[in-house]
Amino acid sequence: MNLKDYVASIHDYPKPGIIFRDISPLMADGAAYREATKQIVDYAKEKAIDMVVGPEARGFIVGCPVAFELGVGFAPVRKPGKLPRETISVSYELEYGTDTLTLHADAIKPGQRVLVCDDLLATGGTVKATIELIEKLGGIVVGCAFLIELEELHGREKIKDYDILTLMDY
Repeated sequence: MNLKDYVASIHDYPKPGIIFRDISPLMADGAAYREATKQIVDYAKEKAIDMVVGPEARGFIVGCPVAFELGVGFAPVRKPGKLPRETISVSYELEYGTDTLTLHADAIKPGQRVLVCDDLLATGGTVKATIELIEKLGGIVVGCAFLIELEELHGREKIKDYDILTLMDY
């Protein structure tokens, strides 16, 4: 199955010159969604994963079915003020400013082997911040899995010390 057949390319969205890679058609097709999930699960099985972590919101869409199939937990990474209990946070640089991500302070136990899942590896800022949160709690990031990598944005460079799986490259 060619998963790229289930990704819509929207030109000039959200602004001129951008090609937005929309995974909605992949999610809408049960066989394609299952295949993408299976490929990430197969990768994760080799890593002896204890926990899956995903940044909002599409990291939930990718990570939750992987965690379910592996029989492990899932921890959400969210923007400030979205998690109801004690959190830890990391701020990171954007092209024009900064952003902050949070994780529940008890989400990861020291020594847990963690897989980070998201839909897209672009500039790498979000995944790098997610990794920092996990490592602050003593987790061991043993892999990062993405549906899509936008190679021209060089996000892989920010996480080059980690094992990376991408299902599709653009």
